[in-house]
Amino acid sequence: MTAPRLLPAAAPALLHEHAWLTESVHATSEGRVRYVRCAECVARRVDLDPACVTPASAISRVIG
Repeated sequence: MTAPRLLPAAAPALLHEHAWLTESVHATSEGRVRYVRCAECVARRVDLDPACVTPASAISRVIG
């Protein structure tokens, strides 16, 4: 009977939870476009904050 062969342990994954930082924001007809980058790696992403499609509503009462 021979000893089982052990495989070397896999290297730890280089994945992490991104810490997104906004580099710039631009208003468009579709909403706000945000260009973001990860604070810890070279990952970049473009986010769209959709334009509000509901009419504005008062958040305070009328004075006077």
